[in-house]
Formats: sequence, C-alpha cells, structure tokens
Amino acid sequence: VTEQEADTEEDKRLHFRIGINLGDVIVEGDDIHGDGVNIAARLEGIAEPNGICLSGDAYRQVKGKIEGEFEDLGEQSLKNVGEPVRVYRLAGNRNHSVGVQASGKGLTLPDKPSIAVLPFTNMSGDPEQEYFSDGITEDIITELSRFRTLFVIARTSCFTFKGRTTTAQEVGKELGVAFLVQGSVRKAGSRVRVTVQLVRTSNAQNLWVERYDRELRDIFSVQDEITQTIAATIGGRLETEDRYRASRSIQTATAAYDHVLRAQTLYHEIRRQANGEARPLAQKAIEIDPGSARAHLLLAAIHNMDYMESWSPDPEKSLRLALEYGQKAISLDDSDCLAHAQLAEILANYHRVSEAREHFEKALLLNPNDVEARTIYGAFIGGEEGLQQLAFAERLDPCNFVWIPWIKGIALFELRRYDEAIESLRKIDSRITSARGYLMASLALAGRIDEAHVVLGEFLESARAELPSFPENAAQWQDYWLRESQHQSGQEDFQHLCDGLRKAGLEI
Repeated sequence: VTEQEADTEEDKRLHFRIGINLGDVIVEGDDIHGDGVNIAARLEGIAEPNGICLSGDAYRQVKGKIEGEFEDLGEQSLKNVGEPVRVYRLAGNRNHSVGVQASGKGLTLPDKPSIAVLPFTNMSGDPEQEYFSDGITEDIITELSRFRTLFVIARTSCFTFKGRTTTAQEVGKELGVAFLVQGSVRKAGSRVRVTVQLVRTSNAQNLWVERYDRELRDIFSVQDEITQTIAATIGGRLETEDRYRASRSIQTATAAYDHVLRAQTLYHEIRRQANGEARPLAQKAIEIDPGSARAHLLLAAIHNMDYMESWSPDPEKSLRLALEYGQKAISLDDSDCLAHAQLAEILANYHRVSEAREHFEKALLLNPNDVEARTIYGAFIGGEEGLQQLAFAERLDPCNFVWIPWIKGIALFELRRYDEAIESLRKIDSRITSARGYLMASLALAGRIDEAHVVLGEFLESARAELPSFPENAAQWQDYWLRESQHQSGQEDFQHLCDGLRKAGLEI
C-alpha cells in the first residue's frame, strides 16, 4: 500500500496496523472472539502506522521462515489480557512512524543547540514506580527549557518514543534535534540511582555519561546536576536559579513532589473522573509542603479545568478557587513560567484581559520554550497571530496530539477556515466533549451536514457521561458554551459558534 500511494497526498493515504497472534478462536454466528482474537487486537493497537506486531506464539511459527528481521519488544502488558505477552515487531516496516515527515526528509535543525530527552527507563522492577521515572524525565525537560540558548523538544513528542526501540539517528531525524539525552532510574527504598548520557544524533557519539547514586532526599540536587552539566556540555547558558530548596527541607519537598507527579499524570488525561482524582493528591501535596508553588499551580489548573469543561456542579466556585491557588503559586515563585501562564488563563476567564496579557508576556519571557504556555497564549490572542504562536509550539512539540490541535482547531474555526479546523480537531481524542462540539460546528458550517450529525451523537454521548448536570434546554446549553468560549473576543464570535452548533442539530 505504501508503495502504491507514494504519489498520494499525505492526508489521503491509508495507514494500516497489523497484530498477529496464534491461539484459540470462538465462532458464534458472524462473530469471533476469545483470547486469540483479543491479543491480536491489542497487538494491532500498539503497532505503529504501517507496522506489524506479533505475539511470541506467532513469532515462533514464522521465525527463520520469512524474509525480514524482528525486534524483540519484551513482555508487554495488554489491556484486558491477564498475563504479559511477549511481543515482536517486524523491523524495516516503519514507513510512517509518529513524527516522520511523509517526504522521508528530517526536520531542519534550528539555529541553536537542539535537544530531546527520551523517557528515562524504570529499572526498579515495580510498574508502580513508572510515574517516578517519567517525572524525572519531565523535570529535566522543564529545566532544560529554561535555557534560552537551547531548542528543547516538548514532553509529548519525547514520550512518543517510550517503549520503542530506536537509534539516535532516527530520533534526531524524526524530531529535528542535534542532541539526545537518554537515561534510567532505579529507585530502591530511600536511595535512587540515575544514569544519564548525552548523545550526538548525527553519529550516535556519546559526548558524556554520568551516574548519580543518591539518598532520595537529594533528588532535586541530582536533577540540577544533570541539567546544568548537559547545558555546559553543549554550550548552553544557565538562566534560572534554584527554585526548590531555598526555604524548605529537601525531605519534605520530596514527599510533596511525589503527590504532584501523580496528580499531574491524572490532570493530563482530560477526563472528569481523572481530574477529580488529581484534586486530593494536589491538596495533599500542599498539606505536606505549603511552600510548593508547583502544587498550588497544579491545583489551580485542576479547578480551572473543572470550570472550563463544566465538570463542576458549582463552576463559579471552581473558578474562584482556581484564581486563589493561581495567585498563591505566583506569590511563592514569581519565576515559574507555567504559573504565570495558568494565572493568565484564569484571569482571561474573568475577562481581566490586560492583566492576563501581562502574565502571558512574563511567562514567555521566563521560558520561551514552554509549549503549554505558548499554546494557551495562542488561544488567548486568537486570529492569525494566535496561529503563529501555535505553529511555534508545534515545532517544539511535533507529536502533540491533544492540546495544540485542540486550540488550533478552535482558532481556525474562528477564522472561518472550517476544513482546516476539521483536520486539526479530528486528530484529538473524542472523549473531550467541547472539542467534539467545535468539530460538529465546523462540519456543519462547511456544509458537511451528515458528518456533523454523526459527531453530534458522539458529542451528546460524551456530554451525558462527563457533565454533572446534562443541559436540558437552549439556555443551559448557552451557559455551557459561554464557559467553553471564554477566550473569544466578543458576542459576534459566540453567535458564530452557536450558528454552527444549531446547524449541526444542537438546540441552543
């Protein structure tokens, strides 16, 4: 298929995933099911576009009998499968892995040192510690992003490589970076070992390798050592000062940090239930460490998400709490880029536009590489200028399939560029209720009424599942969409949205 479609435009190509398993199958009428089918379906889900994954049982039947090499991906935990399954991937069948341009050419390197941090491997032997190694990775990305002399790839794109077997050259080509950080974390009791290496992607040359054995209370010092040494190695200039240990004990901070990591993971799921589970974790982090700016920032974001997505039975209370915690985060750490960006979004929901702009500008001055800050700033300013901000965010995070296409789709809708809005909004998860609403409005105003009606059904199903109180009339739907479209500039934009929703079949 790939060869046949070589001259076809990228957005019109067909991409297949194949999962192969050997096992018993139960046939009932026109339906088949059983573990054999279930495992094959799960293998299909983890295969890359145009890729093939085989179970260990299937691999043993074809080993040495067909052309091609296989990569051993190890034992994988598959959804609804009781025991881990050994998985093999057919190598050389990765024509369209995530992040690779259709032309086969790599991204052009930026004009300053560019770097990606791959997810650190959890060597603890405990799946429950996965969040810890992921958190170490995220914090190294965050700290490296503070160096203005570096071009740092964002977390979302870096984490698409988690569990994948790739070479440094492949990563460099897919993400358009000259340097790569790889590492592992082994956490045992009160001690932690972090191993890290810096690699030049052009030739896979190891430029620097280091191992850190520390008591867990020193974890922040380990992070600082790693980020500062990497920056020095590639000629970066340190632009931020230590933010965590100035006024509180490291041991106390570590316990709060653990809760923040867990809450952050849930928050990024963008689901009402997950957001509700994140809230007490962030509150507990503040109880443990009242001086944690990041815990206050996260709790502000959680309450703001409750407000904007109408997950709260009392939206105004959620917005008020978001403002309180957002202001507290700034008072604790005025140098935190994301705290300023989050507070700016909250202020925009209060229509305090000039104050919001000031905080956005300060956020991007503090950290120009923060994708989340730049993305919500693009939503705030809207129009062509907003799209320029989102384009820069996409370059920093080329594998972001939620936040950027969501905000970009809304911006394109407001500019009446419906087909482009549809393309962007189609990329994100259907569980985000408001995104489905913008998609159906875009389809309706583009004249694709039948498609809009299909998405209307998906939207209503999601709304019934996610909203604490399902809107029963036009006035309640208008209240919902007013909260969803706070960033819009005026009544004309809101009426434009309502026109699209009505045309799709929503009574508003």
